[in-house]
Amino acid sequence: MNYKFSSEYRQAIFAWIASIALTLVLLASVYDVAGAAPSTGRWAIFGAYAAFTLLQSAVILLIRRDLVRHGDIRTATRALGYVQLLSLAVGNVFAAAAAFHLIRKYKKSEYTLAVYTLLTGLFVIAVSALNLFKPYVADYFIPAMLALIIVSLFHLVALVLVAKFGQESRISPWMSIVAGLLLLTSVTGNLFALVLGTNLLLKLFSGGHSSRSGWANVWDKLSRHSTAMTGLFFIVFLFSISVCSFLTFDYSLAVENNYGAILQPPSLAYPFGTDNFGRCVFSRIVFGARISLIVGGISTAIPVIVGGILGALSGYYGKRTDNIIMRLLDILYSVPGILLAIAIIAAFGANTVNLILALSIGAIPSYARTMRASVMQVSNLEYVEAARALGVGNTTILFKHVVLNCLAPMIVHASLTIGGAVISTSSLSFLGLGVEPHIPEWGNILKLGSTYLESNSYLAVYPGLAIILLVLAFNFLGDGLRDALDPKLR
Repeated sequence: MNYKFSSEYRQAIFAWIASIALTLVLLASVYDVAGAAPSTGRWAIFGAYAAFTLLQSAVILLIRRDLVRHGDIRTATRALGYVQLLSLAVGNVFAAAAAFHLIRKYKKSEYTLAVYTLLTGLFVIAVSALNLFKPYVADYFIPAMLALIIVSLFHLVALVLVAKFGQESRISPWMSIVAGLLLLTSVTGNLFALVLGTNLLLKLFSGGHSSRSGWANVWDKLSRHSTAMTGLFFIVFLFSISVCSFLTFDYSLAVENNYGAILQPPSLAYPFGTDNFGRCVFSRIVFGARISLIVGGISTAIPVIVGGILGALSGYYGKRTDNIIMRLLDILYSVPGILLAIAIIAAFGANTVNLILALSIGAIPSYARTMRASVMQVSNLEYVEAARALGVGNTTILFKHVVLNCLAPMIVHASLTIGGAVISTSSLSFLGLGVEPHIPEWGNILKLGSTYLESNSYLAVYPGLAIILLVLAFNFLGDGLRDALDPKLR
């Protein structure tokens, strides 16, 4: 067997590369920010990461040897996955995901979703627990943390049940209770729990035939895409921590001045340090994730809907309708999106609503073109001609038969361009044309930190890394969705 085609080998290689990168980053941060004596705590974390990276290297070699010699991975090699699970203690999600992938020989999308559901909950708890080192915590911190721990324990139980009973073509009716509870726990922002619960319910109510449905096929393909699932994990984690931060983080630490803690270096109390007003940069980045996700999501959803409708009308009716709609959109398309956004904000003022509208208007033509091309192709297929012959109205044909079969390219296009919306949001805020200056948004944080690049570089490094990681996550997810949804690549 060619080991390069093994999903366990590919996942292990990806985790190994990511672990090496994280280990090198930790090695660079072993010394204090001021460049003084080495920090014992950072040496310990670096040593743990290095140990798990070496273990991951050994796992890769064993997987390769087993596949070359025996054509399959031995049970003893898979057992090393349980040891590698200890990497969760130092927050290495890449090694932990590879370990879960290695432990289970036969796995479907439900198992992978259950793994990422548990990992998301554990990471939310770990990040929220850092508030214990702050001078004070939010009023609902303790009950919220207890609730998150209980939810994560249930997710662990759900993982065991899914691994044992949830991967069969037909599942027992009592699994509907697990699915319902998973849907209930998704109120914490854990979208993996929402998808997993939906998958289990669809499989239950369809009598075991959901594995052949389009929804299940998409998730089966996406769950085998390592980088796509990593990107989706980071997005879901940010969304979940943004939801949970309403109860676990104190907003005052992010917005109120604390002149007794000005420009503090990174520490347990302030993991990303404090700015020139004494505000916790870590808390500001957590609360800023809400703005980036909300603005990026809405400013992508609006042009998807508006551009999709205009493109559908243009592609289906053609001729004069096509000329009118597309020529007007060509005029809009001729103006660079960022310049149009700057002009709109300059005319109507800088605030969050105007920022969303400014980014949305400039993106409408590209989505309209995508939908128009898909509709022109689908509207000539046999089943559409059959619907016309049966006397079905044009509106029904367009939105029930044509548009629904053109959504895949729109979803792929949206997932690949939402990262650009995040960059535009931060860029306009950096220029003072985005959200209000007093709101903790990544562009605002980066703008303030850019003035301290020489003395306190961490003020600009951490928000910059947050923007880069979120954009990369959306791009990774977009690549995976393209592979799963694009019929040309099937």
